[in-house]
Amino acid sequence: MPDRLVYSTDSNTCPVCGQPYKHCRCDQSPSPTTKKSDGIVRIMRDRKHRGGKTVTVITGVPAGNQALEALAQQLKKLCGSGGTVKDGVIEIQGDHCDKVQTRLSELGYKVKRAGG
Repeated sequence: MPDRLVYSTDSNTCPVCGQPYKHCRCDQSPSPTTKKSDGIVRIMRDRKHRGGKTVTVITGVPAGNQALEALAQQLKKLCGSGGTVKDGVIEIQGDHCDKVQTRLSELGYKVKRAGG
């Protein structure tokens, strides 16, 4: 049986995408930024995994990365605190849910409070 292949180092590429296995992303689920949105911006207050610090989390904003960065900058200036954009989610340091909700409503977004 000389034609039966037992082991080979030649097949280091994915048969689907052709990339090397260490760069292949075929088996991974799609990122949260590609998740379809229902058009509603959700605002919630979060403290989990943040060392007890309160953070206002804004999800579901239908915008690209640069638009999210600009909106986050505007909201941080409004609240007078820091924040960041991670994976399509805006995080503002501190509990500023009411301020953020009124500003986003003024900008024309459909806003809901989530998580209590």
